Amino acid sequence: MRPLPLCLALALSLATLPGPPPQAAADCARDAMLVFDGSGSMGELGHDPTAPTRIEDARRAVRAAMPDIAPYRRVGLLTYGPGGAHACSGIDLRFGPRADSGPAVVAGIDALQPGGLTPLAASVAAAADVLGDEGIVVLVTDGNETCGGTPCALGTALAARRPGLTVHVIGFRVVYDPFSWNSPEAQELDGETVAQCLPDATGGLFVSTETVNELADALRVTLGCMVVGRRPTDATAS
Repeated sequence: MRPLPLCLALALSLATLPGPPPQAAADCARDAMLVFDGSGSMGELGHDPTAPTRIEDARRAVRAAMPDIAPYRRVGLLTYGPGGAHACSGIDLRFGPRADSGPAVVAGIDALQPGGLTPLAASVAAAADVLGDEGIVVLVTDGNETCGGTPCALGTALAARRPGLTVHVIGFRVVYDPFSWNSPEAQELDGETVAQCLPDATGGLFVSTETVNELADALRVTLGCMVVGRRPTDATAS
């Protein structure tokens, strides 16, 4: 499946509206885990060395979005990339879903110092284990699996064993590498990132973003109260 254009993803939700969405007095029904990319590529400089890095712009997006999310949905944070004993072991469960976690999410991502590789499958699996059989995982990534994991196989397994779990993926300035040295599924896909297998299998959204505002809006869509928990073909709501 091709990446969902941001405009279409936004049309599925009123969560992009400033301030509390309609009927926001009721808490969101399902807990969520935000899985955030802290790999080395998030800190790389581009062609313009004076331009902000991905992690700098991602921090701005999270600061903008969380006040519209955290009062209504319990959110936890897991990061991957830096701090591991080796390049693929830096998976850090900061905290599980909790109320009013906006400041804690912002602080956790502000503290990220990018490093290491990209264990997408292992990170999403760890977040799914925190949630159990019901909930929403939102993965923010700038690239492909580089630690030998198999996100497509994981998506298939989650759909079969945990049908109450939805995985949304936000690609942030993804650079697709068809020669990714350690992504066994990458050659099977005609897309930006192997991570799109996860929403394809679990009924989530794959949203491609380039700017701070687009990333902030995508976070509001996938974590916000009014987003549909699964694609419109499924009657299950968030």
